Amino acid sequence: MSNAGAATGPFRTRVVVWTAVCAGLLLLLIANSHLVYMAIISQPECVAHVRQGEGGLGDGKFSAARSSCTPR
Repeated sequence: MSNAGAATGPFRTRVVVWTAVCAGLLLLLIANSHLVYMAIISQPECVAHVRQGEGGLGDGKFSAARSSCTPR
């Protein structure tokens, strides 16, 4: 009998493991690059919010501590 069949088992396992590791790293890279891309292109200058003094905690609305938008 030949031992050629026994040598392919560990080799095949290594190939499967390395393929899974590379696929996982590629997926992580793609997801993070998408998040960075979205963070760069979607930076609004001003978002709608309750201005300080216009609302309170009782009505369920919140305001920014210090707004970066120009005051009215």
